[in-house]
Amino acid sequence: TTRGQYVVTLDVTDIETTWSEQRACLNKAASHVFREIKEIRRRIPFAICGIDSDCGAEFINGHLYRYCKEEDILFTRGRPYKKNDGCHIEQKNWSIVRQNVGYGRFETQKEVDRLNELYDLLRIHNNFLLPSVKLERKQRDGARVIRTHSKANTPFRRVIASEHIEDKTKEHLNEIFVTLNPVELRRKIGNIQKDLYSYSRELKK
Repeated sequence: TTRGQYVVTLDVTDIETTWSEQRACLNKAASHVFREIKEIRRRIPFAICGIDSDCGAEFINGHLYRYCKEEDILFTRGRPYKKNDGCHIEQKNWSIVRQNVGYGRFETQKEVDRLNELYDLLRIHNNFLLPSVKLERKQRDGARVIRTHSKANTPFRRVIASEHIEDKTKEHLNEIFVTLNPVELRRKIGNIQKDLYSYSRELKK
């Protein structure tokens, strides 16, 4: 149900590198979303040139407009009722949010904090360790559509390969990468998922 106040996830994806960040908010209030947008900007390891949002009031408001203008960030939006304009986000909503959090309803600040602990771990797992392919081109042959994809790579490797990102940033990311323990990371992710599942079950009682 969408009645009352419930926790939502803000999902941000860079199209060029596929680097993604997620943050939980207590609700869709513009002030909450705006705070988490600034937090995500702080976490992304490269400069943001533009923001392309959907048409919700949590994005289309004076807070974000003034912020982008002051910070020289291009601010655009998708077309109303055209969900495909946000296809890169829709992919991450499924592969990261739904696959790792599920469809449970959360309502409290305690659950927001726990969700953000999970997203802190998932940002490392997905950006440094999880490869994906990118659609390079598609060609129609009658009724068939032939799609050509790039070689599978992680967002981390795409950042390292980019000529637009500073060497200092790449060195910092490499330092993080060499310290990662995938097994321990998955164990921590699993423990938080169990907690969130128990919260969701308690809410239904």
